Amino acid sequence: MLLIFDWDGTLIDSTAKIVRCMQQAAEQVGVEVLDSPAICQIIGLGLPEAIAALYPDSNALQREKVREQYVHFFISVDQTPSPFFPGVEETLALLRGDGYALAVATGKSRRGLDRVLEQHNMQDFFHATRCADETRSKPHPQMLHELLTHFRCDPVDALMVGDTHFDMAMAQQAGMASIAVSYGAHRVDQLLPYGPVACLDHFGELPAAIAAVKSFIVTG
Repeated sequence: MLLIFDWDGTLIDSTAKIVRCMQQAAEQVGVEVLDSPAICQIIGLGLPEAIAALYPDSNALQREKVREQYVHFFISVDQTPSPFFPGVEETLALLRGDGYALAVATGKSRRGLDRVLEQHNMQDFFHATRCADETRSKPHPQMLHELLTHFRCDPVDALMVGDTHFDMAMAQQAGMASIAVSYGAHRVDQLLPYGPVACLDHFGELPAAIAAVKSFIVTG
């Protein structure tokens, strides 16, 4: 089975850092500084798409200035990497040891994901990764389609694990089952309408949830 993970808000506790950097970028450029709940709603999108969603009435130049400032602030604060959520490292190691194929599908840029993987000494841990700046941003399912093709895997043999409705919608459009986590950027009531097979309060619950899904596939 192929397990595909979102990064920010699912594996890594980076939501507060993203919010703070977006607010600093807005203040620097002179556009409205939005509150945390509003910014949390765009976490998971590619950066250009996120800024366009936050500032729909802005022009291209303003959006580019916000993007540049966000990248500047984020790289500065990301010298200290965001921590994994409790149970993530142990559970990922367990799943890899059990023979699962592990992949990442993220709204981060390739540069950003590579930087954080290096910080955590995980450059070769995942079997494949896809980033928003090298394919289409969530919720479009293209990055999932590309991963399925890479692994020669059918959607029924894959699971998407994420914390946003963009993750859930992407999996739904790809014909793939999803598992939600309750501790990330989006509220549980935003995730459940997409029909995740489980909603986890702790990442360590994932192996049991996967076992239940596999049992359903076999018996269903």
